[in-house]
Amino acid sequence: MSYQALYRVWRPQTFKDVYGQEMIAQTLQNAIRKKQPSHAYLFTGPRGTGKTSIAKIFAKAINCQHPVDGEPCNECAICQQITEGSLGDVIEIDAASNNGVEEIRDIREKANYAPTQADYKVYIIDEVHMLSMGAFNALLKTLEEPPKNVIFLLATTEPHKIPLTIISRTQRFDFRRISQEDIMRRMEYILKEMNVDFEEDALLLIAKAAEGGMRDGLSILDQALSFHDHQILTEDIQQITGSVTQDLLEDYFKSLTEKNTKNALDLLQNLLAEGKDAGRFVEDVILFGRDLLLFQNTKEKDRSLFKIAKFSDRFEQLATSIPEDFLYQIISVFNNTQQELRLSNHAEVYLEVATIKLSQREVEATISGSQMAAEAPQTQPSLPGNDEVAALQKELASMKQTLQTLKENGATATNNSPQINTQKKATPKSPTGQFKANRTSVYKVLEEATHEDLREIKSVWIDILDVLDVGQKALMNNSEPVAASPTALVVKFDYDILCERAQEDTLLHETVNSYLDKIIDKKIQLVCITSEEWPKARQDYIDRMNHKEKNKDSKIEKDTDNQAEKKENEVVSKAVEMFGEDFVEIVD
Repeated sequence: MSYQALYRVWRPQTFKDVYGQEMIAQTLQNAIRKKQPSHAYLFTGPRGTGKTSIAKIFAKAINCQHPVDGEPCNECAICQQITEGSLGDVIEIDAASNNGVEEIRDIREKANYAPTQADYKVYIIDEVHMLSMGAFNALLKTLEEPPKNVIFLLATTEPHKIPLTIISRTQRFDFRRISQEDIMRRMEYILKEMNVDFEEDALLLIAKAAEGGMRDGLSILDQALSFHDHQILTEDIQQITGSVTQDLLEDYFKSLTEKNTKNALDLLQNLLAEGKDAGRFVEDVILFGRDLLLFQNTKEKDRSLFKIAKFSDRFEQLATSIPEDFLYQIISVFNNTQQELRLSNHAEVYLEVATIKLSQREVEATISGSQMAAEAPQTQPSLPGNDEVAALQKELASMKQTLQTLKENGATATNNSPQINTQKKATPKSPTGQFKANRTSVYKVLEEATHEDLREIKSVWIDILDVLDVGQKALMNNSEPVAASPTALVVKFDYDILCERAQEDTLLHETVNSYLDKIIDKKIQLVCITSEEWPKARQDYIDRMNHKEKNKDSKIEKDTDNQAEKKENEVVSKAVEMFGEDFVEIVD
């Protein structure tokens, strides 16, 4: 006999073998024991939660020749034939491939005939939501007035697609996702029966990856057995499922907490280079953050309370060192990232943005807190070495304040101000660490900007994106040209990190410039700005122009008055020269 998958070999054969759906199994067992079965049942729920398995157990139990308290004996001829799928009175139908009116009419006609061997004729219709509306209408009459000794078992993963007229004529059972504990318990039983060694952490990873589906869990376990004979190891399961180790998660959280953006990005890049799934990593970060929060607020070490974490000294140390508010922030940012990944093919970019955003926000909070501590009066005795740290923090806060003042006033640093190294061209940064556009370049574009130039750029913008490589396109996907002159273009970006990278990417600038030179015969310089800063920069430019125009009008008026006064003085001088000072009187 050919090899059978684990989920087929170990399919439950009695109600007591069903894991995670005890209430449903008990209800059906009691109905059979009391001989009060309904004519139609609807089983709904996620994949791999036992809908079809319980339907087959029900078909055996109700037709078993020697039932024991509502359970099938699995030894009589009827039970064995149903298990093998050879009994003609139990008919399994896949609605996905038999969804027409003719197939349902055939079922309705044959249902009128009495069962040949069993006591009940049982129809198991899987994925019943795939039936056409005409097929539902054909089935409706049979469910409304069912023939004697005929039972319909309908199974579906999408009950919202089933007409309410069908649902109202059935007993509905909603199958829930199977808990990780139940999946682990079932796998432990199977592996012990197969005499296979296993690590408990490995089974936990499988149960987590199964996402509430017993069939998915057994499929992963089957794959693990093929990967390593007679042993289930945690490292093997991590490779199979793409899961992230707890050590890596602890390193990642520690890097975010310590504001070590470079190390956090390196960990992320190494993880993706190993082929780890980005969506799985996001989920692991969220669940690990949840476990840290739970431990912080309960101090419980019971493993059953944690989703993915296992208690250790390092886990406890991390939970103690990381602020609770920052954990909420991590979960919120990665939850938004999870939504964005579903609509994008550039998972790496979104993960990098989330990583940098979290580390930078933590930097902002820390700087702000340090500055407040430096300005506040000292109320507690300082520890050895803290005076030097406080002095450095105060000096840093002062330097940042001075730099902000210089930028706002448009002045240059004096000899008494902190000197900025201008030998290496750096990306402008705000005191909070966010990207700041070069306002001078933006204003220069706005001085010469025209609607015609902007329309011309926008007409070929999609073509520009098409010629970029994958990395450059990832940067420019969320960009939009907002102002253009004959020689320059202002492009706004939704995210600071994307704006900064685009501004620093000289190859990107050369590619765009070369393409525009080829298409519209213009060499265009790119100026990048964030969506948040763009309206402020535009309004600032308008205010400056209005102020400049007002000053210009005042200067013209002053020059006119000066010329009139000068002319008047010349007339007076001439009169004095001709008639003498004693004979000249000036009247206004």
